[in-house]
Amino acid sequence: MKIEKLSKTEEKSSFIIYGITNSIANSIRRNLFEIQTLAIDSVEFYKNDSALYDEFIAQRLGLIPLKADLKTLSKKEDCSCNGKGCLKCAVSLKLKAKGPCIVYASELKGKGFEIIHPEMPIVLLSQDQELEFVAEAKLGNSKEHAKFNPGLIWFNSYPKAEISKDCNNCGECIKICPRKAISNQGNKIVIDEKKCDLCGACIETCNKLKEAIKITPSTEDFVFFVESFGQLSPEEIFILSIKILDEHLDELSKELKKQK
Repeated sequence: MKIEKLSKTEEKSSFIIYGITNSIANSIRRNLFEIQTLAIDSVEFYKNDSALYDEFIAQRLGLIPLKADLKTLSKKEDCSCNGKGCLKCAVSLKLKAKGPCIVYASELKGKGFEIIHPEMPIVLLSQDQELEFVAEAKLGNSKEHAKFNPGLIWFNSYPKAEISKDCNNCGECIKICPRKAISNQGNKIVIDEKKCDLCGACIETCNKLKEAIKITPSTEDFVFFVESFGQLSPEEIFILSIKILDEHLDELSKELKKQK
């Protein structure tokens, strides 16, 4: 197996993994839903004079991405407090605001967390309207609720492109390619496989010689894309997905040994 980086930013990363199967690639993608992140899970309102019901504001609060040191927190279900909520498994937040103003996520106060997007609006308060509440955040995964989702993972088969001798170098495929993956180099049509996304536009356009271009999806090389919502970096998301896959394989191995 070999990994080749294509692009990397703070929020998004793409790379090619050579020498795996579609089943392994899909398992890595699916394990994203088991990654633990911190999110607001319960809210106790003391005042809410805004135009939004308590339920609406609570939902918005749950969708605010929060960052925390996951090594210092444990799941409520596994904590020594038996799920009651303590400093080991829960993070307390509070907010108090009075209008006229727009209440932003940055106004959430507490310790043990960081707000990824402090400019996210929560609610608009008119003159003399007040909002006051205490909230609790906990660890969870997106199998439980989408608010715990740390990002996205998706993949495509790596394209294998071939230009036959029948190509008359008309250049129509260059014009139609939406990814600008086709170019003319030294009076020869060349396809950059790393830019191609298997849309097939070039093949459909090549009407005179339909067999001039052939692009087939690989069954063992895949282009991965990892996008983060801010709680974890794209690299951390991918590594955690791999670790979860290893844990599942260990569990499967143990169960198989029991059957012998």
